[in-house]
Amino acid sequence: MTINVLDNPVWHALVGPHRNHATGRGAARHYPRDIAPFSAILEPSDQAYADLAADLSVGTEARLFRPTEEPLPAGWDDLGRFPLLQMVATRTPEGGGEAISTLSSADAAAMLELVELAQPGPFGRRTPLLGRYLGIWQGDRLMAMAGERLRLPGHVELSAICVHPEARGQGHAARLVRRLMRLAFENDEVPFLHVRPDNQAAIDLYRHQGFETRRELMVLWRRPG
Repeated sequence: MTINVLDNPVWHALVGPHRNHATGRGAARHYPRDIAPFSAILEPSDQAYADLAADLSVGTEARLFRPTEEPLPAGWDDLGRFPLLQMVATRTPEGGGEAISTLSSADAAAMLELVELAQPGPFGRRTPLLGRYLGIWQGDRLMAMAGERLRLPGHVELSAICVHPEARGQGHAARLVRRLMRLAFENDEVPFLHVRPDNQAAIDLYRHQGFETRRELMVLWRRPG
């Protein structure tokens, strides 16, 4: 059977390129929470969920990217679920030469401030350890950023794509996405990303840059009872 790593992206990141960040055992893995709040299982078996529970702190939920809405295992509580569209780049974008900066640990405070305003999704103090992050500045204010999160064999996820409320509508997100796409293709990696199905503005932006919807995944929040 052919395995597509994109069907279980967090697992294949944590047993692959991001294994140095991983904790866990057997058929379960976790990112440190200040890097990314995600866990993964190889398969939805009783043993995998036992392995998953073994390394969760008391009262902490597992946030899982799963191919389908799988049955809740015995002894676990369902805290919520929602779908995500997984989109994959199909071509190298045109354009270039934009005034884009590479962000570093020295920019951490500005990155966290922008995330607090723009709310692009999970982003922690050490999330930038996962890959490259790029930004657009106006003076000493970071007005837009985007970066790389999950990295799995042959693929890299674009994430934390966000723009300051005062700078929206100026094409900053598109410029950052195009630059990251080009960097990925130059590294022989296929860029992909995840977006909520009801975020039509973002979906349209990504399609315009060359992304196509591959499939729907389910994010399941589950906690040992």
